[in-house]
Amino acid sequence: MPILVLIIIGAAAGFIATRLMRVETDLITTIAIGVFGALIGGLVLRILLAITGFAAGFVGAVLGAMALIWLWERYGPKRR
Repeated sequence: MPILVLIIIGAAAGFIATRLMRVETDLITTIAIGVFGALIGGLVLRILLAITGFAAGFVGAVLGAMALIWLWERYGPKRR
């Protein structure tokens, strides 16, 4: 069943991609373009999500530390 779904989605993706790029191909080539494009796109997307996930975690950690520093300065023990 997953193979059939991959072929159907690949055919749809290949059809849309070939029309957007104005390329005339036969049905088998269109399906192959869609399936391999989905594999490549999925791999690239996973890499980008891993990188941005790390960056987002780092930014979140910096913002959390800044908030903690602000709270400490605002409500922590007073220095004289």
